[in-house]
Amino acid sequence: MDAKDILGLPKTPLPITQEKKPQPKKDSQRKPDGISREVYALTGGLAPLMPSIDVSQLKKRPPAVEKISWEWLPFTSSARKDNLQLYHWVRVVNGVPPTGDYSFAKYNKSVNVVKYTDEEYDKYLVDSMWSKEETDQLFDLCERFDLRFIVIADKFPLSRTVEELKDRYYSVSRAILIARAPSHADVSGHPLVKDAYNISQEKERKRALCMVLSQTKQQERKDVEVLAEAKKIAESRMIARDAEQSELPVKSNAELESAEMANVPGDVSPTSNVQFPSAEVAPSTLASLRMLHVYLRTYALDQMVQAASSSAGLRTIKRIEQTLQDLGVNLKPRVPTKAVCAEHLELRKEILTLLNLQKQLQYKEAESSCFRDGSYTDIPGTPTRSHRGVDLDRTFVPDSMGFGGERVGKRDQKRKGPGRLSEAPSSPAQSKRPRKLKASDL
Repeated sequence: MDAKDILGLPKTPLPITQEKKPQPKKDSQRKPDGISREVYALTGGLAPLMPSIDVSQLKKRPPAVEKISWEWLPFTSSARKDNLQLYHWVRVVNGVPPTGDYSFAKYNKSVNVVKYTDEEYDKYLVDSMWSKEETDQLFDLCERFDLRFIVIADKFPLSRTVEELKDRYYSVSRAILIARAPSHADVSGHPLVKDAYNISQEKERKRALCMVLSQTKQQERKDVEVLAEAKKIAESRMIARDAEQSELPVKSNAELESAEMANVPGDVSPTSNVQFPSAEVAPSTLASLRMLHVYLRTYALDQMVQAASSSAGLRTIKRIEQTLQDLGVNLKPRVPTKAVCAEHLELRKEILTLLNLQKQLQYKEAESSCFRDGSYTDIPGTPTRSHRGVDLDRTFVPDSMGFGGERVGKRDQKRKGPGRLSEAPSSPAQSKRPRKLKASDL
């Protein structure tokens, strides 16, 4: 039984006409040529991530606009002075051969060799070791072989070393440049004038180089051992020298303090807060700076001042600074060299000693004035025996038991420290109410 039976409706459903919506026609895409069916099914005709060339474009050939051919043609180079004609293969486009200079002629670089006249040679270039013919031959070979002195020495007709040829060429060029210049300052920046050729140094360099290259393996190992041993010796000497330098200021400061302590009179007041500074911090700082082979002037001065004032109080430091200002001395030197810093620190130590002596003098004057006036007995302090006698002669009154047998002074005794006895007898507690008597107490 369902809702239709209750309502008396027939069980057969009524035909309901439904309007069908027209579906859009799918555009049939034909698989392009040149692509497999599987790849097209995976991509779905989407554009690829990377641009691709259409297959039809690959099959097409580029239009033959230019006709290129290679021909065997002659050429000349401006780098040669003899007009030599050679042949090579040339790329010819549409039957027109290339024109212009040889493409590799631009790489032909030549050296500008200085030329001299006969008058200049007779005036500036005469040398007893060289004749004019030899000098002319040398300069011709230098221009021909572009200062390749190994080749020049091989081609030179006389037996001359490479160093001698170099020395003659550079000395002549330097003399000509200086002679032709209006003043020496005009050519002072020229390489030939600025850095003159030194034949002795060049010979020594080559001799040392030949010695190094001709050494055997055993000699090389021996040289390495000697150099390592020399390095160890140099380091040990440097450490010893730095240690000696670091010990010098410690010793001088200690002697200075011992001398100052010897000059201070007798007793020192226990109330005096000023003490002589310890010289253990500044030497360690200076030693560490010397190990670094540097002297940081401002840092070293600050460290030394802090070390000298470490044992003094803040008031004493302020008094030292006030004394420096009264004397017209800057708190920090304007030119903190090593000597100035040492003198500044020495002045601070002397001012500290002066303040200490002034404080001791004031203390001694106060003691002498007390003894002179006889007012030492009036100073309040420990009671004398005459005062103690009054307490000793006082009669003892036993009142520790109160009414009803209770200890009334027990609380007062507990409040006092151990080992301390009250000089005055305790009074009976009157504010406490007496307890009531019981039948058992009767």
